[in-house]
Amino acid sequence: MATTDALHELAPLSELEAAGRTQVTIDGTPLAAFYHEGEVRVVDNRCPHMGFPLSEGTVDDGILTCHWHHARFELSCGDTFDPWADDVRTYPTEIRDGTVYVDPNPDRERPPDEHWADRLETGLEENLRLVAAKSSIGLLDAGVDYREPMATTLEFGTRYRDSGWGPGLTILGCTANVMDDLDSDDRMRALYTGVRHVADDCANEPPNFDQPSFSTSEVEFDRLRSWFRDCVDVRDADGAERCLRTAVTSGYSESEVAELLVTAATDHPYLSNGHVLDFANKAVESLDHVGWTHADETLAALVEPLVTATRSDEQSSWRQPIDLVALLEDVYGGDVTETSGLAELAAEGGAEGDRDAWTPPVDLQETLLGDDPGAIVDALADAIRSGATTEALAAEVAHAAATRVAQFGTANEFSDWNTVHHTFTYANAVHGFARRTDAVACYRGVFDAALSVYLDRFLNTPPAPVPEPGEHGTDRDPDDVLDHLLETFDREGAVNEAGRFVAEFFDCGGDPAALKRTLGRGLLREDAGFHTLQNVEAAFRQFELADTLASRREDASIDLERRRRVPLIATARYMAAHFPTRREADQTFAIAQRLNRGETIHEE
Repeated sequence: MATTDALHELAPLSELEAAGRTQVTIDGTPLAAFYHEGEVRVVDNRCPHMGFPLSEGTVDDGILTCHWHHARFELSCGDTFDPWADDVRTYPTEIRDGTVYVDPNPDRERPPDEHWADRLETGLEENLRLVAAKSSIGLLDAGVDYREPMATTLEFGTRYRDSGWGPGLTILGCTANVMDDLDSDDRMRALYTGVRHVADDCANEPPNFDQPSFSTSEVEFDRLRSWFRDCVDVRDADGAERCLRTAVTSGYSESEVAELLVTAATDHPYLSNGHVLDFANKAVESLDHVGWTHADETLAALVEPLVTATRSDEQSSWRQPIDLVALLEDVYGGDVTETSGLAELAAEGGAEGDRDAWTPPVDLQETLLGDDPGAIVDALADAIRSGATTEALAAEVAHAAATRVAQFGTANEFSDWNTVHHTFTYANAVHGFARRTDAVACYRGVFDAALSVYLDRFLNTPPAPVPEPGEHGTDRDPDDVLDHLLETFDREGAVNEAGRFVAEFFDCGGDPAALKRTLGRGLLREDAGFHTLQNVEAAFRQFELADTLASRREDASIDLERRRRVPLIATARYMAAHFPTRREADQTFAIAQRLNRGETIHEE
């Protein structure tokens, strides 16, 4: 019941009885009032689905039906018969002296954060994009940290997808990683993007039924790692899951669990075109956001992709005309699952403190981007022998992989964008694990990524030019350059222009944070696919790491300045190749945002 002070005059009861309905706006709230079956009912006049005026709908047998998409609502409480439409808000009324009064600003029965948290779960369960958008906006508007809805979505995605970790959860991890690089509205778009992709991935999927951990926490780590690798190798999902869960519940460190994963994920080269290791990297990065208390369920979702992965050592491209696997086996000390040879090379490189001082040879990038796989393998082996850490060497290969994207020739087939993309995101994942654990197995990931860079060499024939620092002068307005960059995403095929505008932005002294916000805006307004979202996130990460490297070097050379730019030039070109799209998702987001904030969508 509304308080007297909160009530506003709506209409004379006799007029409402005669007309059956009316529409008014009070305190900025559009209301539809109905006289039905002897009762006065008032609802928000905007259909919660798309904002169509409900005053133009039909009321029959206690049901209000919107004429646009035929969404139906129980008139007295506003609950919908059709979950895709969402519930409509109702307003308390009172009749005094023949006049109907209404409270246009009633207190919610529950706080907004609780309301939207429940709606988020509904959006996930029913795969409802509009509800996902509303709840993403509502939660962040209510001051909820993005990590809370992310944790809800992560838990849902691992529990209700029997096929395990997939593109949706990877996108969720990607959007979380770029969250701090975005403006406030785009943070909402990012959360909505992750939520809707997870919901879509889980739609019509059977739920996952867990295998428990072993009933002991006393298995030594080395033995558990060996069991896990063996189970993955013979594609025994149940056994692998029990081993992995045991590692988590036994309290092994985050670094040790990461070692368990990266070792199994590199026992065969370049599993599933790099997706498996990237999935694993996104899983552990997601835990960095929501907390490792979620590790048990989250990491168990990686088992299915691991045991079902395609293995590059079984593919002709890695065997002929040059047997790349044999080159690796010579370094590894046996077959591709070995690491003894790598451990010996690392031992030659000295103690960890000494290896931190390693600097790459001036010709290393030229070798990595060359056409001699033997020379690539030898250069990497020499680097380890000379003291290169897994992290330092992974950074070099990630830069070479980013260069392949930056120099992708547009005369190639469109699908080959994904060939260079997969190598880049795999190299980024190797780099991520190398920063998390010093496991020798990370070196295997480095070699695998480097040979994938080699296999992609023809896609840079001829290479698209990457603008050198200073090539475009410094007299442009950075904001003007960013406007032009966004405009390139409105036109098909503006690939080289997009890369040039990024280079111009750096040349005129623009703030990289503004560039990332602009790229994020360009990404999230589109119906960006799995690979595009991956690519941008990996580019942001590689830029940050290269920027950190450059800031540590007082003698920041042209090469270091170029290294900062290449990932963002690469991703701008990749984005331009895949844009524009129909932007359907952003249209849904815009409708949800206007509905949530009480704006009128359709003129009454």
